[in-house]
Parts: sequence; C-alpha cells; structure tokens
Amino acid sequence: MEAVHGSMLLVYAVIAIALLILLITRYRVYPFLVLLIVSLLLGLAVGMPIDKIVKAFETGNGNTLGHIAVVVGLGTMLGKMMAESGGAERVANTLIHLFGEKNIHWAMMVVAIIVGLPVFFEVGFVLLIPIAFNVAKRTGKSLLLIGLPMVAGLSVVHGLIPPHPAALLAVQAYHADIGKTIAYGLIVGIPTAIVAGPLFALLIHKSIKLPANNPLAEQFVETHTEGAKRDLPSFGVTLFTILLPVILMLVGSWADLVFTPKTLPNDLLRFVGSSDIALLIAVLVSFYTFGAARGFNRAQIQKFCGDCLAPIAGITLIVGAGGGFGNILRESGISQQIVASASQANLSPLLLGWFVAALIRLATGSATVAMTTACGIVAPIAAAAGGGVKPELLVLATGAGSLIFSHVNDGGFWLIKEYFGMTVGQTFKTWSLCETIISVMGLGLVFALAAIL
Repeated sequence: MEAVHGSMLLVYAVIAIALLILLITRYRVYPFLVLLIVSLLLGLAVGMPIDKIVKAFETGNGNTLGHIAVVVGLGTMLGKMMAESGGAERVANTLIHLFGEKNIHWAMMVVAIIVGLPVFFEVGFVLLIPIAFNVAKRTGKSLLLIGLPMVAGLSVVHGLIPPHPAALLAVQAYHADIGKTIAYGLIVGIPTAIVAGPLFALLIHKSIKLPANNPLAEQFVETHTEGAKRDLPSFGVTLFTILLPVILMLVGSWADLVFTPKTLPNDLLRFVGSSDIALLIAVLVSFYTFGAARGFNRAQIQKFCGDCLAPIAGITLIVGAGGGFGNILRESGISQQIVASASQANLSPLLLGWFVAALIRLATGSATVAMTTACGIVAPIAAAAGGGVKPELLVLATGAGSLIFSHVNDGGFWLIKEYFGMTVGQTFKTWSLCETIISVMGLGLVFALAAIL
C-alpha cells in the first residue's frame, strides 16, 4: 500500500480524531479500545508498513506508561492513606476554622491545590468530595459554591504543576528545569484558580439549581459523621506528608547549585528528587504518619494499597493508549506535517503548544494524553525555533491548552456530573466553562510572564 504524503496526512488525522470523538461520545465505546482501534486504522490508512503499525503503537504506549504507571500508582497510594487516616478531613477542618464559613469557597480552593499536588485529578476529586458534601451540609451553601473552587484548584495543579505525570513528561520533552516550572506554575496557576474557582462559582451558583436530594451526598455525610470522633492526624503532619514529594523534587532540581555536577552527593540529590523516588519515599513515610501512627496494622495498610489501585487501572490503560496514538501520529509522518504547517503559519511556540494540546484534549478528553502528545509534537519545533522561548513557559502553555473545555469524552466530566447531581447541560455551563477559563487565562498569564522574563 502506498504511503500518503503532504496535506492529505492532515486530512486523515482530522478524520481519525473525528472518529475518536464519535465512537466515544455517540456510541459510548470504551476510550481505550477506541484509541487502539483508531490508531491501527490510521496507520493502515496512511500506508505505514503493516509490520511497523503495532510496534509503533506498543512503543508509544510503553514509553508513556513506563513513567506514568509508577507515578499514578504511588500517588494514588499516598492519597488513599491520607483519606483513610482522616488527613484530608483534618486539612479541611483546619481551613474551615482559618477561613470561616463565609469564605469557605476560598478554603476549598486552597485545600484542593494542596491535596491535588501529589495525586491525579480523579483521585483528588474522590478524596475531597466527601469534604465538599460535609462542608455544604454544615454551612447550608450550594454544593456548586463549595465544589467548583475545589475542582478548579485540582485542575490547575493537574495541568500546570509537576509532579503531575503529564507536566513531568513535558518538563522532560522541553528540557525544562523542574524547580522553575513549579515556581512559574504557581505564579500562573494561583490567579487562574482564583478566577475559575471562587469568583466563577460566586457568579454561577445562583443560576444553577441542584436537586435537593443527592443520594451520593447522603452516603458520604452519614459515614463521615460517624467517623468524626476518630483521632485525626495533626495538620502539620498531614501537610508535611502530602508536600514531601514536591519538596524532594525541588531539592533534586537544585542539586547543581549545592554540589558539583557528576559527584556522588549531586547524583544522590538528583536520585531522591526524581518523581518516582520522591513519591516512593512519601508513600513509605505515609505508612507511618497516616498508618502505624493512626493505629492501622500492616494488613490494613496493605489492603488500602491494594484497594486503591483497581480504580486507576482504566485511567492508566487509556493514558497508555493515548501515548500509542501519539506515536502513530509521529511515526506516520502526521506530526511532522503538523509541524511543517505550523512552522509556515509562524505561530509562536507558546501559542502552538497551547493550540495543539487544546485540539488533542477536545479529541481525546484526557488532559494528560493531550499534554504528553502535544509536547512530543511541539518540542522539535520549539528546538528548531531557537532559544527565544523559555522551556518552562512552554510546559505551562501546553498544560493550559490541555485543560480546555472538558466534555463528554472526559471521565472527569461524568464524575463531576454524577457527584454534583447535575444534568449534562448544567455540567457544560459549570465544569466545562470553568476548564475553559483556566485554559484561556493560563495562556494569557504565560504570555504576560514571557514578556517580563
């Protein structure tokens, strides 16, 4: 079969992405299967050698998972230990006390940013939603006023700030400095979360009427009132355990400032600061701070770790398949064609990173897949464009693009719809709009930062 060249490659790519959206949204086919099938069909359609198609998919899948699977597994274990010990509850109670009931929507954004640092969006959401239900019941406020700032905080750290897997992969792809990326990410992320979270929630919550009876909320409120008497870990211990991986990664990124490169102390700091090792250390510490110190025995801790891994198997498979799809795009020459077209369009690398990630996000529904695929496509262009753009800002622009307009092909969309008891239309007006505000404002602030630096 003859290989397809030139702009026809882009036509096939558009058809493939349209097919992805149709199968996932209209026909409700499981995203992992859709990504696998569409990847193989795309490879065949553009005339890739048949023996190379499966290999290309497996390579992309393996390269993505090689890093992400470990991070997801460890991050989920850390989150589960925090939930079971009552650490998340302790953080929420302390913040309600600090902020007062009137400013509780600000507190929820802060707690989401803290809790969201080491865990995946879905994991952070499941950890914090019981707190949101309890806070809404205790304060008598709309769940949207409490919940939207929470999901905005989680989403911002998910898309912009390492140690999130996608942001980490983007840091590697663009050869960015992880310490600077975290610092710039906070400068861009915090104002963005404020606008898309508390301010947007204050504006929208009055016009969206949620059902009075939410069976999910009742279940969480009841179980948590029973558990309110238990001995919770202290705020300091909880904060230290959650932030430990971030601290270790920051220290690792400063290794060259402290010790001479290529020396043993420098190598050790870099080793401890790598995302896998930093998270592993935090998980081991949590077995004591959230486990043994709270009276859990070894069997209980092992059960928590086992139980929490089952729900993330699906996420991990889908993310891997997204990596496989991305590699088919690269191996078939489609990415290079996008690169060529984009170079002719003379878009700034920052805008290109945002735009490519936004397209993939709309197509696949996954911010992680969008960011990991986009940085693979944009990194060569940015390198060819020369040193005009700081790689850390490229990470943030790509991350902002990957968060745009969550819709029906995104697991997070359904998660939020079901837990908040909203209709699909209400979810579009609240959650999808919240994500778009984060994406557009994030890009604007990255450009502002680029002008200053």
